[in-house]
Amino acid sequence: MTTVFVTGTAGFIGFHLARHLLDEGFDVVGYDGMTDYYDVSLKEERHRILCENPRFRCVIGMLEDMETLSKAVAEADPQVIVHLAAQAGVRYSLENPRAYVDSNLVGTFNLMECARERAVDHLLMASTSSVYGGNTEMPFDETQKTDLPLTLYAATKKANEAMAHSYAHLWKLPTTMFRFFTVYGPYGRPDLALFKFVRAALAGESIDVYNHGKMYRDFTYVGDLVHAIRLLVDTPPPLVEGRGAAIPKDSLSPVAPFRTLNIGNGASVALLDFITETEKALGMTIEKNMMEMQKGDVPATWADTDLLEALTGYRPNTPVAKGIGQFVEWYRGYYRI
Repeated sequence: MTTVFVTGTAGFIGFHLARHLLDEGFDVVGYDGMTDYYDVSLKEERHRILCENPRFRCVIGMLEDMETLSKAVAEADPQVIVHLAAQAGVRYSLENPRAYVDSNLVGTFNLMECARERAVDHLLMASTSSVYGGNTEMPFDETQKTDLPLTLYAATKKANEAMAHSYAHLWKLPTTMFRFFTVYGPYGRPDLALFKFVRAALAGESIDVYNHGKMYRDFTYVGDLVHAIRLLVDTPPPLVEGRGAAIPKDSLSPVAPFRTLNIGNGASVALLDFITETEKALGMTIEKNMMEMQKGDVPATWADTDLLEALTGYRPNTPVAKGIGQFVEWYRGYYRI
């Protein structure tokens, strides 16, 4: 029986991944700080659902608290660690940058130290499509340079990738970094676009649409995302001497068992089209407040997912209409609307 230690299990993606792993028979130990960046009751509900499974156990603690974190990892004795906890949010990094340094840099370092001490079989950690920053060549593939971060959030995630590579090299620690692209779905974060659109529409309020709607995103359904992570759990990067046949556009390091991977839907969808699908799912028209581009934002994202498919045989493919419909159904049920 494999035990997986997952950070951020009260969070959006961590909750879905933990539930997916439990459904497949894994033992899961969750670690979460239950921070108040958004409604803690939603986090508590996610953990309540997970705790219905006897193979799930949770520890409440901050990543910055090395004593609590180290004890939790030691007691779990996991074969795999998946690090999803972080201070998220691109725009919030403009308001509270220190939270990103504490959680995303210090916290991630602590987690890597725990993985090194336990010599886990595979360390998987979340990065973000935001590391592509000022890049304009699309779709983004993992071999492109990521030296142009536009926000501190992106910079901390780029730093995480560099830190993880050094640990993979120094301690022969198989490490996979995945870059997420605009994830949405049931139990999503209230600060994410779809959640904000639906909440405002059902309250009879307008929504803010940045760059006058001239925005494009690779919207990725959370169920597809966690299925990809599950497949990657079984695909640790090999040691350099065991590299084997080359894969086109492989990001595998030549000096460490380390790889970065995009997890996206592989399509760049216009924001206004995404809003139109939201209106269809709700059965109403949403009033739009056209805004200028936000500081640190990018006009478009688009993931090249060839490497993910080459390694796992899987490519995310949920249409936005279907994914939005499932979110709206969840939202109405959860908030009894």
